[in-house]
Amino acid sequence: MGKKRSIHNVRNDSGENLSVPPGFVSLTSLTLKRVINSVEAAANPRSIDALLSNADVENFKATFGQRPWIHHDQFDPGPKNCYPRQTEVEMEHPMSTCLPKGVIRGCPNCDDCVKVNARWHPEESCLPVLDDAPVFYPTDEEFKDSLKFIAKIRPKAESYGICRIVPPPSWRPPCLLKHQKTWQASRFSTRAQRIDGLQNLYMKRKLSRLHEKKETKRPKVLSSMELESCNERVEEATTGDQSVALSSEFESGPQLTLQSFKKYADDFKKQYFCNKNDKFIDPNMARKEPIIARIEGEYWRIVENASEEIEVLSGTDSRGRTLGSGFSLRDSPANMAEYSEYVESGWNLNNIPKLSGSLLPYGCHETSAILVPQLFIGMCFASQCWRIEEHHLYSLSYMHFGDSKVWYGVPGRYCFKFMEVVKKLFPQLSKHHELLHELVTQLSPSMLMSEGIPVYRCVQNPLEFVLIFPGAYHSVFSCGFNCSESVSFAPFDWLPHGQDIVELYSDRCQKTSISHDRLLLRAAVEAVIAQWESLTLKNNSINNQLWISVCGKDGILTKAIEARVSLEGIRREHLCNLSMSRMLDEFDDATKKECSICQYDLYLSFVGCSCSPNRYTCLRHSKQLCCCAWRDKCIYFRYEITELNLLVEALEGNLKAIHSWAKKKIQPVAHSVVVIKDAVPNGMKMDKTTSESSSRGPGANEENKKVEKIQSVQKIVIILSDDEDE
Repeated sequence: MGKKRSIHNVRNDSGENLSVPPGFVSLTSLTLKRVINSVEAAANPRSIDALLSNADVENFKATFGQRPWIHHDQFDPGPKNCYPRQTEVEMEHPMSTCLPKGVIRGCPNCDDCVKVNARWHPEESCLPVLDDAPVFYPTDEEFKDSLKFIAKIRPKAESYGICRIVPPPSWRPPCLLKHQKTWQASRFSTRAQRIDGLQNLYMKRKLSRLHEKKETKRPKVLSSMELESCNERVEEATTGDQSVALSSEFESGPQLTLQSFKKYADDFKKQYFCNKNDKFIDPNMARKEPIIARIEGEYWRIVENASEEIEVLSGTDSRGRTLGSGFSLRDSPANMAEYSEYVESGWNLNNIPKLSGSLLPYGCHETSAILVPQLFIGMCFASQCWRIEEHHLYSLSYMHFGDSKVWYGVPGRYCFKFMEVVKKLFPQLSKHHELLHELVTQLSPSMLMSEGIPVYRCVQNPLEFVLIFPGAYHSVFSCGFNCSESVSFAPFDWLPHGQDIVELYSDRCQKTSISHDRLLLRAAVEAVIAQWESLTLKNNSINNQLWISVCGKDGILTKAIEARVSLEGIRREHLCNLSMSRMLDEFDDATKKECSICQYDLYLSFVGCSCSPNRYTCLRHSKQLCCCAWRDKCIYFRYEITELNLLVEALEGNLKAIHSWAKKKIQPVAHSVVVIKDAVPNGMKMDKTTSESSSRGPGANEENKKVEKIQSVQKIVIILSDDEDE
């Protein structure tokens, strides 16, 4: 103890003495030189060498020579094109090695040709072993009412997340997409999908885009005047950036017609499923395996263990801007006598969101995109990765024509567990909740089942429906060229999901597509009017009976309204000391207002301040609106809490409450009736003689319907005015 250990000099390869072991020596100091830019370097290349003396170069080499663990002679950077610049997200999950290109798309002369060098590998098939989702075969009578049949099969099918509905043989609707003008002339945009990278590549690319966009944004501190003037522009710009980042899942492809897309898809499938002698493999080979199962096994082999780059095309026509709907419409050329049943059918995807018993129109405007069916054009391996419908709505998909599609579904009760598994596999998503409802990664069903999440499978053929239940994650890929159409809708049994999802969106600061409060209140008013007509006019129509069935103390609509009113009352209690409050115009809902903090819908109530007239918050975030004094803020509300509680009582069946709300809602209609009455031409009297005489001319039925409607509404107004003294 206390003995000093001596330090022996270490010698390097050249015999020089080193005072410390290799790697622990301090770096030799270098003299900093002036930095020259690229322009100066290009103009005088020798200037770089002139700035560094020979002594500097020798010292720099000697410094590296004292690090023996670096083998300078073995360092090989490799091809530069194999090491692209990676973002922070890509560094955490390195890209896979470069694969040979298996598909060459297009040529200098055309866009609809394809050369496929890759071939299928049946010996490496990755076919998942899954249980099938249930299949239902409605009779002609059951098929007449779509929402009624869906409600009937829900107890049996909802636990699977998805199910298949095979219409009766009599269902043969015409497809407008096969008309020559649409088939040969209408062009639509396509997307190029890399199937070999669906499991992780596009997830990283999408997160990288989002990460880079957020990094480039620089927050600016605005004064109240600046905030007032540019608040709308900032919101639009932010929304635009996010939409670009979230919608650019795949690269853009060529614009094609249905005819050229089919040629491309058929050529791809024919070349890919060939043997080494370039002979197309007959689906009915000696193995006698269904072609769908073989395509499915090859699809998951490419996703999980690809040997080549496989690129396919897919097309989407949102809101029917280019191709329109495949179903017959009232103004379509196929609207002839033999097709009238399909124009009005409840299985026509243009009708089902707006049917009696579907609540979606009450929560959005008639021109909203969510009410319009969306068209999908696919080819072999074209995919829609795991996703969930907005607001956890129902979704109905119909295949017009083409090869089959393979669907996978996860029951809605496993929705949040699915999200947790995705966060576990991709931790970056914890910071990007907006990506969880529509992923750009194709997780294997086998992987999900290993995490305790059940996955069910169904195969959709032409002229068949696939129903997606609320909260069910689902994925689908095509087995060849096909065309399908899908739309969202919200029957009454969706209501328990609606409010929960709105609150979840608020916690994640995620924008809503529909106004849930507007939907609830308008549906409740419709139910009250149905009760009033049943009580006073003895009008027990099918529509009124449907609304009455969801009322009562245990009614599903009553419970939804009661829960929302209770939540609203609790939140208003904390703002009762606001000195200013203003009543909103009951019919002022032309524009959808959202909380500037959490994107919550502000149909029912919100808080504003005079310092920023175009900026509002929900009741939860009222204190974060601005720095002004509390007395300067104002709460806006559409209904008093007492009115909302009275609405709950009306839905429960209280006669006085029904009378109060019916009087409020029907009398504005009576004022509009006077205008209609005054608009009747001179000499026309609303009696039987006039009705008979007018029936001889064109449009007589329309006038008779107007007259009957006027008389029925006037009866209601008279009854209300007689009971007003009570």
